[in-house]
Amino acid sequence: MEIDKLFGVKGKVVLVTGGGRGIGFMISQGFVRNGATVYIASRSKKECDKAAEELTAAGPGKCVALSSANISTAEGRKKVVEELSSLEDHLDILVNNSGCTWGMPIEDFTESAWDKVMDLNVKALFFLTRDLLPLLQKKATAVDPARVINLGSIDGIRIPTLETYPYSASKAAVHQLTRVLANRLASMNITVNAVAAGPFESKMMAETLRTFGELLKANVPRGRIGEPEDIAGACIFLGSRAGAFLTGAVIPLEGGILSAARL
Repeated sequence: MEIDKLFGVKGKVVLVTGGGRGIGFMISQGFVRNGATVYIASRSKKECDKAAEELTAAGPGKCVALSSANISTAEGRKKVVEELSSLEDHLDILVNNSGCTWGMPIEDFTESAWDKVMDLNVKALFFLTRDLLPLLQKKATAVDPARVINLGSIDGIRIPTLETYPYSASKAAVHQLTRVLANRLASMNITVNAVAAGPFESKMMAETLRTFGELLKANVPRGRIGEPEDIAGACIFLGSRAGAFLTGAVIPLEGGILSAARL
């Protein structure tokens, strides 16, 4: 039970949606630096190309940018699946990271804003996972299953302070969908888990951190926001031999926020 065998991901084939920036970049970096081949996809090809070049240069694994695609649409998901299928005959780890948020007073909240968040955060996750099942099953075994890692949020567990109604609802849906998929896909030798992330430095969190950064840190029992090693470490654990027997879990990665006493 050597440590490199327990937690090693060298040679694994990984797809990270939204892997060109923020938490997706952190996760991609963790896998590449531990020898995996990582494919990243998002709507911005320029962003993905830049990220892939940077990650590959650091090695020892490599990162490949797929063509730009909006995975909240059926056409975008088809593009990602077809391109990945032309480059690889299997997929070891799918990280459903792409997501968005939208804040607006309840009196003004629009249906289009609601739909945009739900389409990307929930619908895209489900249908992309479904469409990638043939690649995920290809080399999956009982001892070394394929992995699906969904990015959830503590706002899908607690009541958020901001008026981001569809975001918190979508992340709660991601957590439950994770459990349902874990149950359904277990017989296919595919595990499905979610990471309920707390505050990390990302484009989505940028404005919140600028406005409430110090207050936010003060409310995290660990005294800081998440760092790249935190999210990368959780995903590497889930993607390695060490995490092969875990499925249907929603892992809180939030520095103790959920367990902190509120006065």
